[in-house]
Formats: sequence, structure tokens, C-alpha cells
Amino acid sequence: MNVLRNHLKALRAERSMTQADLATAAGVSRKTINTIENQVFVPSTTLALTLARVLDVSVHDIFELDIE
Repeated sequence: MNVLRNHLKALRAERSMTQADLATAAGVSRKTINTIENQVFVPSTTLALTLARVLDVSVHDIFELDIE
């Protein structure tokens, strides 16, 4: 089974951003950021690219696919 993991919380924290800060910058709700960080929700490609742009990293820096 493939598992998608993310490093969103750590990357956000490194930039001293709150969930609300990141949500505002990405044009989504704080709850959306929370559900992504807690691996409840997998964002669309558009949102993943937006988060990467806001955090100034690649999508691969945020998301990691574990293939079993």
C-alpha cells in the first residue's frame, strides 16, 4: 500500500508561520491546513503547488510517497 506523508507542519514552523498565516497566504482555511498536516486530507495538485510556492520549496519537499 502506498502512503502519502507530508512535512508541512515542520516547514511551516521553520518559517515561524501559524496555520492561519499559511492558510491566508495559500487562499484556504486554517482547517484545510490542519487537515493536511494531520494527514486527513490530501490536497489537490493546485493546492500542493500553491503551498510549495508560499513556502518557497518544491512539492517533493512537502510531500513524500512511501511505496510498500
